[in-house]
This record gives sequence, C-alpha cells and structure tokens, in this order.
Amino acid sequence: MTTARVTCDVIAPSLMPRKPGERMKTNRRDARKPAELGRAGSLLTVVQPPTPADEAVRDLARARDDAREDLQRCRHRLGKLLLRRGLHCAGRNWTQAHRRWVDSLTWTHPAEHAVVDDYQLAIDHTEARLLELDARLAEAAAHEPYREPVGWSHCFRGIDTLTAMLILAELHDFRRFGSARALMAFLGLVPSEDSSGEKHQRGRITKMGNALVRRILVEASWHYQHRPGVGRALAARRKGQPPRVIAIAEKAQRRRCGRFRRLMAEHKPAPKIAVAVARELAGFIWAAPQRPAVA
Repeated sequence: MTTARVTCDVIAPSLMPRKPGERMKTNRRDARKPAELGRAGSLLTVVQPPTPADEAVRDLARARDDAREDLQRCRHRLGKLLLRRGLHCAGRNWTQAHRRWVDSLTWTHPAEHAVVDDYQLAIDHTEARLLELDARLAEAAAHEPYREPVGWSHCFRGIDTLTAMLILAELHDFRRFGSARALMAFLGLVPSEDSSGEKHQRGRITKMGNALVRRILVEASWHYQHRPGVGRALAARRKGQPPRVIAIAEKAQRRRCGRFRRLMAEHKPAPKIAVAVARELAGFIWAAPQRPAVA
C-alpha cells in the first residue's frame, strides 16, 4: 500500500479577501472560501510556518529582547530615583565609574539605602540574564542552519553576531521573500499611500510588519552617518566570506553613507533619514544570499 503525498500551502486567514457586509462565519464557509478563491485564481497570501527548531530559536531571541527591555526599566527606576534627589553623575551612566559613584553615595534614611540596593540587585540580575542569553544566541549562530547566513550578515556595517541572529530568528529565511520590496513591506518600512485617480499621497511608514527586526535595522542604519570605511572589527567579520557578499556589503556602505549625508544636507529629520536608510539596508541584506529562483 502506497501513501500519496499531498502538497499544500499555508495561507494567512487575516489577509484573505472578504466581501463587505459579510456577517456569517461557519466552518463550512471557512473551508469553502479558500477552495473557491484558489480555484478562481485569486491571490492568496502564502505564509511559511516555522519549524519547531526555528520557533525555539525565535523564542530565545525574543527572550533576549525581553531581558533588554527589563534592564532598561530597571535602570530607569534607579536613574529617576537619583534624579528626584538631584544627584547627577559627571560621566556616562551605567559604566563601572557610574556604579562606583552610586556606591559612594550616602543616604540619610536607611529606607533609601535599601531601595538603591534593591534596584542595583535587579540591574545586576538582569545583566546576568542578558549575558547568558547572548551566549546562547552566539552558540546557535555557530551551528547550521544559521552559521552561513550569519556570516553573510556580518559583512554589513552595523550588524554583528547578535544582530544577525535576532534578524534571522524572526525571518527564518530571506529566500521566502520573492523580492527586496516584499521584505521591506513585511518589515513595515514602506510608506503608506492613499491615492485615487490623479491624486497621489504618501504618508508615514506602515509599521505593519515585524517590529523587532524593523527596530534592529533602524538602529544599525545609524552607523551609516559616518564616512565609509572598514574598521578592524568589520574586517575581521568579513574574513573568509564570499567575495560576492563582501562586494554587496561594500556597495551598500558607500550608497547608504552617501544618502545619509545627502539627506542631512537637505535638513531632513535624522530619524526619518535612519528609516529610509534602514529600508534600503533591508534590500541589500536580502540580496546577499545565493538564492534559487522563487517558485
């Protein structure tokens, strides 16, 4: 007895076409609608569900981002307490010198000292969590299927192992996007549009996609405000990588740095420039892997 294999696509129910005013929803209708739309040749948005291994790494990346947010909140609690007391550190905050300065402070009431100790304990605990999760992500980056795409992503300015793993854990595979514009749209980096007839009006970016990857790319894009160059760390990350990927990364650096400075000369807001650079950076990252033809 032979078992027949059935090929199927997973579609996004939220993106399925829906008639205006339709108020009835039953299991029969839900099963019939995708069959009718598929037979009619209507456009159904196919999605790629993650494998259990992909989902595990994605949860690890999101846990790391949660720890980063927790650390920021813990630091804010201590910082606002010091601000309310009128205490200001002469140097940069959250360095070893800043920690020594906080430890040297004297408090009139024992309750204040207890609160500061509790806040510092929370900061130390969260920093230890963050370091442990970073080590776990670095360990995952050294093995397949992440080792090769992480190496490609290393070639781009502003992207290290942690940044590359956060991006790959959320996107799984760049090849599932048919074009660079599809990836930009998935990340919500394309401008919204309200056009009709001869009227063309564009607004802010849609922000409809993956917020974590969008934030990471915007943060990485700030590195391109400086002149093009290859530092010691970037040269070490590019060592042993394919020349084709390095050429794409170098082209991205020259183009992104030039556009950043050109828009700055036009007195555009810096956050808007960073978003525009992040959108094109996503396109260059999409072009880096050797990709087969999309079916």
